[in-house]
Amino acid sequence: MADAAPRTVLVTGCSSGIGAALAREFHARGCAVIATARRLESLEPLRALGLRTLALDVCDAASIAALVATLGDAPLDLLVNNAGYGQFGAITDQDLAALRAQFDTNVFAPVVLTNALLPALRRGRDPCVAHVGSISGLVTTPFSGAYAASKAALHAVADAMRMELASLGVRVVTVQPGGIASNFGTAGGDHIGLPDASPFQPLAALIRRRAQFSQVDATPADAFARTAVTHLLDPAAGPICRTGSKSFVLPALGRWLPTRTLDRMLRRRFGLDRFKA
Repeated sequence: MADAAPRTVLVTGCSSGIGAALAREFHARGCAVIATARRLESLEPLRALGLRTLALDVCDAASIAALVATLGDAPLDLLVNNAGYGQFGAITDQDLAALRAQFDTNVFAPVVLTNALLPALRRGRDPCVAHVGSISGLVTTPFSGAYAASKAALHAVADAMRMELASLGVRVVTVQPGGIASNFGTAGGDHIGLPDASPFQPLAALIRRRAQFSQVDATPADAFARTAVTHLLDPAAGPICRTGSKSFVLPALGRWLPTRTLDRMLRRRFGLDRFKA
């Protein structure tokens, strides 16, 4: 009997970090990987490994339409909605444009892209949609309100989608990484809402440090990818894949500690216990 055709996997946000690691690991497992990112040149290391690379801006309708046209009638077995970023700073310091941009990328784009690729997924073999959320969507820390809210919303979207798409034969998995070694913190430093008139200006250094919080004792991206890919390629695996540094400790604290106790811990961790404007 001839071997089954390789599974076709499309991953968004593959320019670096988690996305690039996932794309490499799927490729190593024999999958036909379509790696995407806004800038095609950022995907050159993956193309050199033999992966198919395509430009895709997940927030741009024309870019999504071009992707769908390029894929044509080909089946898609697995879609990994990974593209995203973190907006940091006190929630009251975030302007509306920044909040909308955060939700456009982290919440609305996965919904729109999944809808656009749903016909291809329904033609696939044991099709699956994976949404890369975050433990920040389970436990909110100071100065990450916008990012945490977007990931909590994505988790809710994934929950609804999981129940609904099961009737269409499509499995939905929520990946909830902890701290994974990547340029997430560096990129987050470019998305800090801290106006000059903010009462939190004296905490500027701590806010910038919050953007790097996930990189403390972080799990290597390749190790994360091995665990996540094993889960996603197993049709019998559960609907939640939680892995990486702090991925169990922080949610456990959020579940078992009284709210006031957790607030005091996190306020102290981010310097708010010593600050009064």
